Amino acid sequence: MQWDKDAEEAMSKVPFFVRKRVRKRVESEAQQGGAARVTMRHVTACRQRYLHHQEDEVQGFTLEACFGQSGCPNRIDTGEDLTKRLESLLRAQNLKEFMQSRVSGPLKLHHEFRITMADCPNACSRPQIVDIGLISASLPTQGDTPCAECGTCLAACREEAIALAGPEPGPQFNWQRCLACGQCARVCPTGAIACDLTGYRILLGGKLGRHPQLGRELSGIFSAETTYAIVETCLAHFKAKNKKGERFGEVLYRTGVGFLAPYTLKTPISLIEQKT
Repeated sequence: MQWDKDAEEAMSKVPFFVRKRVRKRVESEAQQGGAARVTMRHVTACRQRYLHHQEDEVQGFTLEACFGQSGCPNRIDTGEDLTKRLESLLRAQNLKEFMQSRVSGPLKLHHEFRITMADCPNACSRPQIVDIGLISASLPTQGDTPCAECGTCLAACREEAIALAGPEPGPQFNWQRCLACGQCARVCPTGAIACDLTGYRILLGGKLGRHPQLGRELSGIFSAETTYAIVETCLAHFKAKNKKGERFGEVLYRTGVGFLAPYTLKTPISLIEQKT
C-alpha cells in the first residue's frame, strides 16, 4: 500500500520494536476506511490509540523473525520450521492474562514476552535485546575430501577463524572466533569442510529500557527439539518466578539459569570447547 511522504517520515520515528505492528495496523485501518493511500491522518489516529489505549494492543507476546526465508544469501537452513511451533506455544501460555495478574496498572507493550529468531549470525532482527533470542548456526568440521588449499574458505570467513598452514593437513578452526555461520562449508569447492552440526544458539534475558542488557548466551548449539524444550522451560520459569511483571532478564538476574542444567549439561557441543 502506498504511503504519503509525511506519513512515512512519521512511521520512521516509531520505536523499531513496535514499528512493524504499528505499520500493519495503520494500513489495515486505512484499507477498512476505503483509502487508497496511507495519510498522516491515519498515522495520527493510530498513534493516539497506542498512547491512550495501549493495553488493548498488548497481546502478551511477540515473535519475530528476520527476512532470511525470503532469500537472504546468508541464511542457514536448519531444516526446521520452528517459528510456527513457538507461536503455538506462546499462544497457549495466556501471557496477557498472566501479566495482568502481576502488573499494577494497565499493560504496556514493553510487558510483552519477546522472542526473536535470526537465520544467521548477522542477527538483523536483533535477538540480543529480547527475552529469548535464537540464532541459526552451522558448525564446520573437516570433511572426508582432501583440502586443495585454494583459500576460498579463508576469503569467506570474516572472523579469520580458519588456518590452512598448521601441524595437521586440512583446515584448522579457531573455536574462539568461529560464529558457526556455515559460510566456509558453503563455499568449499572440494568438500574438505563440511557441516558438523546445525541448530540454534540461544540468548536469554536481553532487554532495552532504563537498565538495558544484552542476552546471555547458553554454551552450545541446540537442536530444534531441544530449543523448543528450553523455550518452554524458560516460559514456565518466567511465570513461576515473576513477581511484579518484570522482564525475563530481571528474573534471570535474580534466579540464574541453573534451572536449565538438564539441557545445558547434556550439550557437549560448544563453539569454544568443540574439538579442543
